[in-house]
Amino acid sequence: MVRRVIHKNYVLLIIAVAQFMVVLDTSIVNVALPAIFRGLHFTAPADLQWVVTAYTLTFGGFLLLGGRAADLFGRKRVFLTAVSLFTLASLLCALAQNSLMIEITRAVQGLTAAFMSPAALSIVLTTFKEGKERAKALSVWGAVAAGGAAAGVLLGGILTEYLNWRWNFFVNVPVGAAVFTAALLYVPESRAKLSHNKLDLPGAVSVTVGLIALVYAISQAPSKGWLATQTVVTLAVSVLLLAFFIWNEARSKHALMPLSIFKVGTVAGANMTQLPLTASMFSMFFFISLYIQNILGYSPVLTGLGFLPITFVIGFISIGMSHVIGKVGYRKPLLVAPLLMAGGLLYLSHISANGSYWVDVFPGLILMAAGMGMMFISLTIAATSGVPHHESGLASGLLNTSQQIGGALGLAILSGIATAGVKSYISSHAHGAPSKELLAQAQVYGFHNALLVGACFALAAWFLAFFTVKQLKMDPHAEGAIPV
Repeated sequence: MVRRVIHKNYVLLIIAVAQFMVVLDTSIVNVALPAIFRGLHFTAPADLQWVVTAYTLTFGGFLLLGGRAADLFGRKRVFLTAVSLFTLASLLCALAQNSLMIEITRAVQGLTAAFMSPAALSIVLTTFKEGKERAKALSVWGAVAAGGAAAGVLLGGILTEYLNWRWNFFVNVPVGAAVFTAALLYVPESRAKLSHNKLDLPGAVSVTVGLIALVYAISQAPSKGWLATQTVVTLAVSVLLLAFFIWNEARSKHALMPLSIFKVGTVAGANMTQLPLTASMFSMFFFISLYIQNILGYSPVLTGLGFLPITFVIGFISIGMSHVIGKVGYRKPLLVAPLLMAGGLLYLSHISANGSYWVDVFPGLILMAAGMGMMFISLTIAATSGVPHHESGLASGLLNTSQQIGGALGLAILSGIATAGVKSYISSHAHGAPSKELLAQAQVYGFHNALLVGACFALAAWFLAFFTVKQLKMDPHAEGAIPV
């Protein structure tokens, strides 16, 4: 039998398409939210965040388990299984009949993505040598990850307007089938050389349920009250479960997240920086999508087109970042990116009820896109440099966990801030039943507050990067090393 020689770029292409699909499903529903609200008879606009959050929570909560499973049972095997289940879950999302069903199926979709994404990144890390070769591969990965979020808004707009919102999920079925087939034929199998194949299920369950309880408490607190019994009890449960998770990881022989991983390179600093950065990014996509449709009155397709410049800017900058990082390292771009994102959000926070896309939105989006293009590859390299191959799945899962949990927590916090702002504005300006104009102004006021706090998140990320992310020195004589 003749052994097939597989070019690394084929593997990267297949894996990049899979990651594009995962990232796409984080943002593709943003433009479809008003249509989903009407089609599935949601009772309150605030509940719409769970269409996004149900996915990101289970995605983030089980990423560590997914990354570890890839190391233990084979990265290709886990990837293929996850792609097939993700495709099935997408079909179930498309067939949802009510608000509860879409939330449950989105959670299942996120669970399957939690196994697919770290397996995919782990395949990239083990396929490409650390240094310039990996930097180039991760620049493509970063462009796909960042561009997928923006492209999702455009694709979601087209599908929602010309077909219906259900096609935002149907589209994954043929793409998933194609990725499965290509990966089966061309992606080589690899696994970590470990002495066991045991998964830390208590750790996985405790961290996931703890994070869900935390996000739920934060999202409900503005309406229920921070000192309400439900809020206090849910927060207490969250703290206990997360404390148990840390205790379990410290003593378990086969920990889901060995705490020693945080001593490797700049893993700890990069992941801490990721949390507030993703929170700020999610706020832009969520609130600006609603602003463009609900306030400016754009159709879903025009809303998607409004986000298209982000895709081009991110793609252009991400591809060029491998050369920049090769010359100056990953730390300097990582210090510039949060400032650009903070500037973009600060600009966007000045949107008005009588605004326009080109004046109120476009400049802020370009600043955000420039920061996002720098952020993804710089953070990915910072979070994986120096990590041994047998822990590549764990490092991949940890980075993705920080991204998704940062987004979920950030969206919960900012949605609560926006909701509180709307209520405050109406109570101080309305005399009797609020008019349509007043409601629009109140909604914009809520968006303003949330985006302003999002800018603060980006600034917090800058401080974390400055004090916790160091530029690792690499052997300049090593093959493919990045000069620093």
